[in-house]
Amino acid sequence: MSATPDDVVPDGPRRLRLLQLASLVSTCDRFAIAPLLVPIAASFSAPLAAAAGAAGGYFLAYGLMQVVWGVLSDRIGRVRVMRTALVGAVLGGVASVLAPTLGVLVAARVVTGACTAALIPAALVYVGDTWPAAMRQRPLSDLLAATALGTAVATAGAGLLADLAGWRAVPAATAAAAALLFLALRALPEPAGAAAGRPGGSGPAGWRAAVLRPLGAVAGNGWARLVLLLAFVEGAVVLGVLTYLAPSLQAGGSSAALAGLAAGGYGVGAVLFSRVVRRLVGRLGPAVLAGTGGGFLVVAWVFPLLTVHPATVAAAGLCLGGAWAFLHSTLQTWATEVVPQARATAVALFATLLFLGSSAGTALGAPLADAGRFAPLFAAALVASVPLAVAAAWTRARYARRPA
Repeated sequence: MSATPDDVVPDGPRRLRLLQLASLVSTCDRFAIAPLLVPIAASFSAPLAAAAGAAGGYFLAYGLMQVVWGVLSDRIGRVRVMRTALVGAVLGGVASVLAPTLGVLVAARVVTGACTAALIPAALVYVGDTWPAAMRQRPLSDLLAATALGTAVATAGAGLLADLAGWRAVPAATAAAAALLFLALRALPEPAGAAAGRPGGSGPAGWRAAVLRPLGAVAGNGWARLVLLLAFVEGAVVLGVLTYLAPSLQAGGSSAALAGLAAGGYGVGAVLFSRVVRRLVGRLGPAVLAGTGGGFLVVAWVFPLLTVHPATVAAAGLCLGGAWAFLHSTLQTWATEVVPQARATAVALFATLLFLGSSAGTALGAPLADAGRFAPLFAAALVASVPLAVAAAWTRARYARRPA
């Protein structure tokens, strides 16, 4: 009888549940800010553009801190990094709740974003350190399911909680969740062979070596550079253009509630298809999984091109969730194995490029969205999706056939 991921990792299910909680808390905090921008602006008598700084500052800090936390994770250990970051996330959340001015709130959200940025990369690297490569995509797909669930919970729950108890209740809830997670992670052991205690010296020279050596290892690896490029394009085509699904419906007269519900098909698709991926890992190769995800991505953008309707937007969201489950989990797994001696740094750079791609896709699509020209925007996403799908499947197959 073949081994399962739970068989080969001692206490694997409990470890994975804790890692899923870390991913869930990080994602909930990250996606909860968008529904709060209007009530925040109203409470401070500020324009919406100024309130949006709370989101923009958070996302920028979240992306830029990926590499910093990755290097620290290689240096001091995965669990220690997560627990250290959670202390900052709790403090940032409390400061958000108590913020007397919008400027203080923006600063508090920047701190919170910088700290929650550590959780998902550290969880991914923990999986890479602990589960064998042949079985790694299953627990990684479970982490993706947790992030998809966090997206759905935050998007639907933050607005509702703000309506019932005020917007300050939302950062209060996420800060409380971070505090509870800090306590729960005491039960998570550092993975065997993790970077804690790795030699290199504690002085400036040692820290420079700790930073530059893994960065150099990733930058000098051609396969790693390819994975990072694919992550950037995926971020632009999936997460960047996903932002405009709901506005395309609202431009046609749909309510915000209906538009959000339809676009929320993405979270549903990611949860459902992540379970499918978990069953297929080991039966299908990574190249096939990547090609399947690429197919979902191409089909997704066909629906809103035909017509912008709640049904077609929901279908697009479901297919984007499938692309995320199949394609993104394959690329993410690849990132954990392409430079094993600098795994945390590689995963952190992967996340950074993904978020930079998302920002680029959102920025490039903004002029078309502002003009109400959603058809050219979705057409551009479709055109970009085809080479991404082909390149991901073909290069992953070539990587599998490379000389040992």
